[in-house]
Amino acid sequence: MVKGKPWSVEDEKKLKDWVTSGVSVEALVFSFDGQYTKDAIYKKIERLGLEVVDQEKKNLSTTTFKLELPEELPSVEETLKTLSAALAALENPELKKTDVFRLRCIISGAKVYKELLTDYMNYRGLEAELLELRGKYAEFSKKTQGVQPK
Repeated sequence: MVKGKPWSVEDEKKLKDWVTSGVSVEALVFSFDGQYTKDAIYKKIERLGLEVVDQEKKNLSTTTFKLELPEELPSVEETLKTLSAALAALENPELKKTDVFRLRCIISGAKVYKELLTDYMNYRGLEAELLELRGKYAEFSKKTQGVQPK
């Protein structure tokens, strides 16, 4: 059996705190930025003698969360402002563990969004360039259709 990367003391402490706060394993995978797999997290929880609360049984609410798609994508500046606000909020020493976890998720989400938005903007630029070249090629083809090579 091949072992993975060892857990840092800081990551073990975060894991203990979050598991005792009732954070799901799926959320833990996200909160560790994919550094540890779901299986690795389960194994570490088991080795630490912790118990995972089944979120399905804990949350018996009938309400559902529905995503609303924005008309416009937030700009990089807006995303960086959100990131900055979340980082500033983390400086509050009176935050509850769940608030810290939520802010960490916002920070991770903002970082991922910025990267994806950059890729999207590059894609849109390439797409516009391709459409321009297609137009120029169509014009060139029309001009040269009746011309015989020398």
